[in-house]
Amino acid sequence: MNNIYIVPDEWSIIENGFDKEKVSASESLFSIGNGYMGQRANFEETYTGESLQGSYIGGIYYPDKTRVGWWKNGYPEYFAKVLNAPNWIGIDVKINGQVLDINSCKVENFYRELNMKEGWLKRSFISEMPNGERISIESTRFLSFDIKEIGAIQYQVEALNFEGSIELIPYLDGGIVNEDANYDEFFWKILDIKDQKDEAYILSETLKTKFEVCTGMKSILYVNGEKQELTPQSQVFEKKIKHHYKIDVKQGEQLSLYKYAGYTQTMNHSAGELQQVMQEALQKAANYGFEKLLKLQIEYWEKIWETSDIKIAGDIKAQQAIRFNIFQLNQTYTGKDARLNIGPKGFTGEKYGGSTYWDTEAYCIPFYLSTKRKKVAKNLLIYRYNHLEKAIENAAKLGFKNGAALYPMVTMNGEECHNEWEITFEEIHRNGAIIYAIYNYVNYTGDYSYIPEYGLEVIIAVARFWTQRVNYSEAKKAYVMLGVTGPNEYENNVNNNWYTNYIAKWCLDYAAENIKKVKKEYPDDFQSIVKKVNWQDKELDKWVEIAQNMFFPQDKERPLFLQQCGFLDKEIKPVDQLPASERPINQNWSWDRILRSCYIKQADVLQGMYFFENHFDTDTIKNHFDYYEPLTVHESSLSPCVYSIVASKINNIDKAYELYLRTARLDLDDYNNEVDEGLHITSMAGTWLSVVQGFGGMRNFNNELSFKPIIPKEWTSYAFKVKYRGAILEIYKSHKEVKITNLSDKKITLFLNGEKINL
Repeated sequence: MNNIYIVPDEWSIIENGFDKEKVSASESLFSIGNGYMGQRANFEETYTGESLQGSYIGGIYYPDKTRVGWWKNGYPEYFAKVLNAPNWIGIDVKINGQVLDINSCKVENFYRELNMKEGWLKRSFISEMPNGERISIESTRFLSFDIKEIGAIQYQVEALNFEGSIELIPYLDGGIVNEDANYDEFFWKILDIKDQKDEAYILSETLKTKFEVCTGMKSILYVNGEKQELTPQSQVFEKKIKHHYKIDVKQGEQLSLYKYAGYTQTMNHSAGELQQVMQEALQKAANYGFEKLLKLQIEYWEKIWETSDIKIAGDIKAQQAIRFNIFQLNQTYTGKDARLNIGPKGFTGEKYGGSTYWDTEAYCIPFYLSTKRKKVAKNLLIYRYNHLEKAIENAAKLGFKNGAALYPMVTMNGEECHNEWEITFEEIHRNGAIIYAIYNYVNYTGDYSYIPEYGLEVIIAVARFWTQRVNYSEAKKAYVMLGVTGPNEYENNVNNNWYTNYIAKWCLDYAAENIKKVKKEYPDDFQSIVKKVNWQDKELDKWVEIAQNMFFPQDKERPLFLQQCGFLDKEIKPVDQLPASERPINQNWSWDRILRSCYIKQADVLQGMYFFENHFDTDTIKNHFDYYEPLTVHESSLSPCVYSIVASKINNIDKAYELYLRTARLDLDDYNNEVDEGLHITSMAGTWLSVVQGFGGMRNFNNELSFKPIIPKEWTSYAFKVKYRGAILEIYKSHKEVKITNLSDKKITLFLNGEKINL
């Protein structure tokens, strides 16, 4: 764990002291976003040390050509990259002509705070220039939720021991490149740079995808609290524009620059109006002023926390961690645009391309279902519905027919763009997560209308895929699934991964159930769907036959489901027998050695028992937890949360707490030594799950909401709220009592520790 420099605090992420070795990690940890755009916590002023400059716009991507030394039929031709967009935060500082660069200056009293309660980032320090001149810097910035295209910066400089000139140079830089570019390409074409008094604009276009973006800025300068009516001098370069404000100051005098900036783009506006819309947004922000815009920001976050906060008493690190996770989820996705989704790194880095994975359906849906309006989660489902034709095309490239769909492992527009064959072709369990999310939504909200309106088409297409992907084994007298990779990516190209087989069987059963229900209760919709997808009655019989005769690998000596057919051929050696110097194994072992080992990257069999807990008794779940947890290295961010939930289920509270801290502080404590690449946004939803479904014991099987709360000994109490079918419930648990309060005027029936209660 490398990031223990983060100060424990209930509502803020705080860094005291400047350490060049931690700059890249802090850029990730202090990231900000507003669902429309986001940005790493880069410094405004010049910094020549190691850094990943990162600003990102939701939905704007580039199809970077796949870089491999070989090719296979059906292989994706590109890997979608969320583009590192033009930099708008930059403010160069010169003191008597010398550039401020804290990589080469003496720095004192460095303080940085990400205030999660109010949604702003602040940084302050004293810097001594090489010639001994000292200045005080304080900057505050945020990305507005009220004017989504706008970010605001208040940048203050005070002369501490000198008189002379201070120059503040706000700029826009359109020459930013992606660190993860496969061929070191520049992904943007600069169309125009415009200068207009205290405003500037860069119009640019993405290569290939042809998204047009207008990056704009407007700056206002104050000296000792008095607004200056100045027109800055400008410099225009090939990809950059700078505005220069030069002021003579005396010792103790202060300059305050207010910079409003951001993006408009052609997903939302026509190309011809981008600059006008940007200009209107900048003027609106300037008319509000920084303080009013910040006040609106604080009010917006107050509403978010009203329903999404989790309060933990007695354990400040646990409290800080859960709020950090909830904060980042709310910064990443607002649910207002069904074209957007939740990338594994959100707006905090470039790894994984920033595209959509199965993480959204498997982990994120419940968070948004319980803390937002149901439309937010529904938009995540509609995102996949809108990509159904692409999923059918993806399957067709691999030889599947008759409208079978294979949803992509990684995507921006519905096309598969993952560039590792064992995942692209084999990690097909992702199809099951898409259907599970539909089930989860309908079961939680009671909104069955989604099935005939959207869901059944997707369910049928996925069922057709499973029907063609299995084959009948005469030797086993059962249907088998060959050549797959399960959630545990440390086993590739295996036969009969238990989780994949189980979720495929469930999908087929669920498809049959919904065909019958829609046919009976929504006959007009059913006839429309039959015509649209060319569905045949005989398909239903095949689905039922396969589901009833699916093969599941089992240990012949014990009542144990095996991860895959060859699992017991491995040397079974618990993780605690591995030398610490060899962990994590994905950074110390060859891939060959990993694939031959028994070590599990993330929940696999346990992932299935988490999803389908109501299919298994508690003893069965405990037996599998006790067998597989000691073999799991948790080198996926998606792993500890599932194990924590299952540990709570079997009342192994100490283990549940240990794994909760691992998932909750995965980034804050940098368990996997990679936080500099960006945060693990989708697994943060798993952190929320580990409290609400884990310790809180919330379940929603068979249209019944239930709770079985437990509490770790390290906590005094905890409380959370959930929205459920029009009601808002608050659940409070201490070591002495449980309280559930209905905060709405809607009557709700639930089960507490097995007892039926009407609230």
